[in-house]
Amino acid sequence: MPKSDPTGLHRVLDAETVLPQAAQRLDTRRELWPDEVRIRVERLNLDAASFRQLEGEHGDGGAVRAAVLAIVAERGKMQNPVTGSGGMLIGTVEEVGPESPLGLDVGQRVATLVSLTLTPLVIEDGLAQWDGTSEQVPCDGYAVLFGRSIAAVLPDDLPRALSLAVMDVCGAPALTARVVRQYGERGIAPRVAVIGGGGKSGSLALAAARAAGADHLIGVVLTEREAASLTGAGLADSVVITDARDPIGLRDAVASAGGPADVTVVCVDVPGCEGGAVLATAEGGTVIFFSMATSFSAAALGAEGVAADVTMLIGNGYVPGHAAFALDLLRANEGVRRLFTERVQ
Repeated sequence: MPKSDPTGLHRVLDAETVLPQAAQRLDTRRELWPDEVRIRVERLNLDAASFRQLEGEHGDGGAVRAAVLAIVAERGKMQNPVTGSGGMLIGTVEEVGPESPLGLDVGQRVATLVSLTLTPLVIEDGLAQWDGTSEQVPCDGYAVLFGRSIAAVLPDDLPRALSLAVMDVCGAPALTARVVRQYGERGIAPRVAVIGGGGKSGSLALAAARAAGADHLIGVVLTEREAASLTGAGLADSVVITDARDPIGLRDAVASAGGPADVTVVCVDVPGCEGGAVLATAEGGTVIFFSMATSFSAAALGAEGVAADVTMLIGNGYVPGHAAFALDLLRANEGVRRLFTERVQ
């Protein structure tokens, strides 16, 4: 039995030395290394890009369920082979290794704040309670956390499904707030555009930008229904409807609403939005990409091709204190809570 590594390297079954996220297959044995924690899984939350791809390819809910089961059985983790993304989970701490640094206790209900793409996972109920038509997946099985994993104890004042939905995207509002505050430190109250402002990460990013001192908030959505919902939530000063995959349409829509933006946050779960996000951003501005559908090459080469002087950030999903920050936004902002409640019903 190899010595454990806090990154989970000892669970990688590939011949090459790669980290768990890049691995083709993980060791899912139940027995723990000294610094690990085992979770009895209650619910998975598939990330939006992954679920959209699975739904588009397989259509029928039963086929989607079968595809998820096949991926987990083959890889020992939930990592969509097309999008490369996974999601996260909630469950109850089942066993804690004697050297675990995570500070968790047996019996605590927690949300993992690391991706399912690097989390050893075993599904034991065949997903019998899931119809394959939603991102949230009731599940009985177990998962393993490493020494450098992250987990948060679930709050008692919020429904479990709501907490899971918030924690799945909690990196977006925290980084958005950090960037907006950095502008404030230079005496600038930035204009912020959130592409996909009616979604989970987008609505939280808008609320975070407002709390951090943004001057003007622009929410970009795809449909009239999303626009009505976002307008009713009161999270944006302007709401515009456009397809973010149309770069000129996106640029012009943001401009018509008070742009270009000093900070553009991309929260949509479809590819092809990189160029429009760059064009919608002012010279010297910042683009934050939170979508797992983002292409690094398309963003970098696209910005170069239009001579855009913008800073581009890839949200990695982790900022210290991000879970508590996102949950506090949900508690304090009725509009955010309404949008999330609509999504998880």
